[in-house]
Amino acid sequence: MAGRHDDEFAEFAVGATPRLLRTAWLICGDESQAEDLVQSAMVKVYLRWGWLRTRQPVAYARKCILNEHIDTHRRRQRETTVSDLPEQHHRDREPEDTGHIVRLLNTLPTRERQVVVLRHYVGLPEAEVADLLDVSVGTVKSSGSRGLVRLREALATEDLQEGQHV
Repeated sequence: MAGRHDDEFAEFAVGATPRLLRTAWLICGDESQAEDLVQSAMVKVYLRWGWLRTRQPVAYARKCILNEHIDTHRRRQRETTVSDLPEQHHRDREPEDTGHIVRLLNTLPTRERQVVVLRHYVGLPEAEVADLLDVSVGTVKSSGSRGLVRLREALATEDLQEGQHV
């Protein structure tokens, strides 16, 4: 493929990388790991660009990111903690309290965090999330529901604590 579609891939990479970095960061909670995940995904997309360019390369890259994150998590058998917030160019339109949101997301189990991010940040339908994570739609629904309940509980607890400090 070298040379034939390089300009197309470069244009795709420039446009898709910020969104993919943001998604990867929300899923793993670590800037450098998110960068590694996206870089690995982009290599895989590039290697299949001749076939992917007319299909859904962003969806394929997202799947690569998720698979790599799951593999890394299984190898390490531990969660990573949220590091410093990524540089501004890694973010797209988000509220100023993004760091707070990421810290809350990091309290969720991996599957719940993945589902919440893919459904409510990326905006994917349940069936596509199920396909990406290789689980049933029912698992997506239940994981998403549990994740949102936990996030609401964490926010309610914070509100109560802030009210006591006033």
